[in-house]
Amino acid sequence: MAGGIFSPLGSCSELEKANCHPLVCLLCHEPYQQPCLLDCYHNFCASCLRGRACDGRLRCPLCGHPSVVRGGTGLPPVDRLLQFLVDSSADSEEDVQCANCDRCCTKAVRAAGWTGKVGRGPRHACHQLCPLTQELDTMYFCNTCGQPLCAPCREETHRARMFARHEIVSLSKRTKDIHKKCPLHEEPYIMFSTEKKSMLCINCFRDMQGESRAHCIDIETAYMQGCQRLDQAVMAVKELQTSTREAIVLLKAMIEEVRNSASEEEAAINSLFSRMQEQLSERKKTLLKAVQSQHEEKEKAFKEQLAHLASLLPTLQVHLVTCSAFLSSANKAEFLDLGYQLMERLQRIVKLPHRLRPAQTSKINSEYRAEFARCLEPLLMLSPRRSVVGSAGGIGPGITGTNMLPGGQCSKTLMVPSCPPTSDKMSTGPMVKKPTMHRYISTKVLLAEGRETPFAEHCRNYESTYRMLQTEIQGLKDQVQELHRDLTKHHSLIKSEIMSEILQKSLQMDVQIAAHYSAVEMMRSVFEEVWEETYQRVANEQEIYEAQLHDLLQLRQENSCLSTITKQIAPYVRSIAKVKERLEPR
Repeated sequence: MAGGIFSPLGSCSELEKANCHPLVCLLCHEPYQQPCLLDCYHNFCASCLRGRACDGRLRCPLCGHPSVVRGGTGLPPVDRLLQFLVDSSADSEEDVQCANCDRCCTKAVRAAGWTGKVGRGPRHACHQLCPLTQELDTMYFCNTCGQPLCAPCREETHRARMFARHEIVSLSKRTKDIHKKCPLHEEPYIMFSTEKKSMLCINCFRDMQGESRAHCIDIETAYMQGCQRLDQAVMAVKELQTSTREAIVLLKAMIEEVRNSASEEEAAINSLFSRMQEQLSERKKTLLKAVQSQHEEKEKAFKEQLAHLASLLPTLQVHLVTCSAFLSSANKAEFLDLGYQLMERLQRIVKLPHRLRPAQTSKINSEYRAEFARCLEPLLMLSPRRSVVGSAGGIGPGITGTNMLPGGQCSKTLMVPSCPPTSDKMSTGPMVKKPTMHRYISTKVLLAEGRETPFAEHCRNYESTYRMLQTEIQGLKDQVQELHRDLTKHHSLIKSEIMSEILQKSLQMDVQIAAHYSAVEMMRSVFEEVWEETYQRVANEQEIYEAQLHDLLQLRQENSCLSTITKQIAPYVRSIAKVKERLEPR
């Protein structure tokens, strides 16, 4: 809070203890001197507020609410009501002496409805108190005589008939002359204007216009009416006080619930993270073993193929040299005798099944992303079928657990634990993964895309029906809360017909909700077919896309092998060409 007057309190009892004396300033902790009333209805001494105004606004030191101040003083108006109570409290601190027996009785502050000491001056400690009267309510004051009297003296001195017209009141209700006479005409007040809310003497009444006189009543009637209206205002304030205390208890309970929920959420996060780490660690070991196995298998195959080709290359080299030597040394007869045998041998060598192309690619693919996602599916529920279809499960927690309105606003009712639905079919489904507000926003985004699909049409129909059901449920909840408030606060008698009517409406709502749930459940098979087709189409497209990339990589590898082989046989081609050029110069 602004000003730092109060520190956060732990309970309502601490709030009650923290309530300062109503006639003591919260800043200086002294009795009010010229109490000023702010717009937030907090009071402070004029001296405590002086100099705090800025640009015609004064911020409350207690709650921080800004108040508009007018005039050159920079202060709010003086609270006349509180000033009257302060003055009355100061007067009640006086020691009153009976005019007849000279015995004293000290006025107590509690006679005015307060507890504690308020007066500024020191109180006299030693007085001869009236032996029969030590409380303020046993002291009286004769307004006619203008003298205080104790109870015995009142009976003794004012018993005669001549004192029958004397106005004797309790000392705590003593009226001052300043409040009984008009300051303008010095005449006693006899009337009260309900229009101007002011008391009138006979002269003030005569000076009024005719239509204004119709709003004038006598003092006693005005007093009785004012007391009735004040009682009504006090009852309203008491109800607000009770509601405020209940709200404080509720908020403190919700703070505790938030704290517990945060602890549970942190524990769940840590637990899930630990399980994810364990699953990922195990899957990591499995994937590394698979990679190592593929590596060893491919390396072994490549080495075997390499050994075969390495053994083939000297054979080819020998036969090429043999051909070259045979052509250079053999004559025509020898060539015709052995040449065809050499050509047949060379053709057989070429036709042998030589593994020139790699039997497999050099790419090691463990599909680690898919494997990691697959191992996390049981923990995070990432399966496409479960995430789409499973959200149509049990609606119990989704309806009674969250009190959200369609617009995303929280209802102003107390949140109660969710009750299981009466239908077994509705209670056996999986939990709703998206809360009401998230579902509402997702539906809005889906409908905003403007695509005319069966599911979009279903969402439009669902939202209208759901809002109607939710409105009726909210009305029943408000009605039950009102009955609960009347029963617990006001101790009012509640007719059994009202309870029966509410129960009947609740049963009807249960039937409507069950029927709507069944209607939505019947659409599952239709949407599952669409979702299955969409999922299969996406899977096929992904498979084709990966195959396209694989084919391009394979072509690139074949081209690389072709280039390597071409570079390797190029010297032999040039050598044979030179030999042939020597044999056949033409």
